[in-house]
Amino acid sequence: FPHSVWAAAPHLALGELGLDADPKVVNLIEGANFDPEFVKVNPHATLPTLTHEGKSFTSTVAVINYLVSISSTKIAPETSITKVVHEDKIDPNFAFVASRNDEELAKTSSGFANIFTSTRLGGLKKFAATPEGQVHKAFYDKQITSISGVHALLNGQAPDEVKQGFFNVSTALWESIKSFIFETLPAAITVGPFIGGSRPGIDDLHVGAWLARIAFLSGGQKSDQGVAALEKRFGPVPEKVKVYWSAWIARDSWVGAYPDNVLH
Repeated sequence: FPHSVWAAAPHLALGELGLDADPKVVNLIEGANFDPEFVKVNPHATLPTLTHEGKSFTSTVAVINYLVSISSTKIAPETSITKVVHEDKIDPNFAFVASRNDEELAKTSSGFANIFTSTRLGGLKKFAATPEGQVHKAFYDKQITSISGVHALLNGQAPDEVKQGFFNVSTALWESIKSFIFETLPAAITVGPFIGGSRPGIDDLHVGAWLARIAFLSGGQKSDQGVAALEKRFGPVPEKVKVYWSAWIARDSWVGAYPDNVLH
């Protein structure tokens, strides 16, 4: 799916490692990742998913590590930063719907996030109702409960205490995101301009995709608007982060993952 934050990370990896792949589009808007046939391949129904030589790799970390293992191009190994950038407290997918107050919730509810959630929920229920879906009933029931909760929040159907809890979690999320950008990332960049040194390492493949989503959610539509968007939301960003962003968007792998330099 071209707008998946984590599917972009393996695209960056392919470009950096000089590898080719045969991409298959899984339409997240329509909930196609909940198709029972896809769930057979990836029980988590998440992207990215890679199949190669009879094996399936069903997480961003697993996919990228496998690509690195089969490439003759050597890049810096991952550090603890890869684990940190995948922690729930800075989840870029939750940031897509996160709202800290009624004003932000109204804006989110009137935008693409609500359309995405509604159509995705419809697709999920459709697949769950099929005979093939009954095999995965427990999984589908859990997903329906989770997405229905978000749908209720976006459509004014959630109790006040649930809404306030959502605001609190959203506030904590954006505070943690700012901390990562202003503290964790600069500390991880030593030689620079990348965490991996003069060229992107494994950590950078994950962090680059994550940062692109945060820049997009902050108002950046194109790559050259990324830093300005981050600064509009958070204030002046550290110089190391500016250099990091500039180094990334100048690479061919970036343009391959973000065609026409359009962020998502």
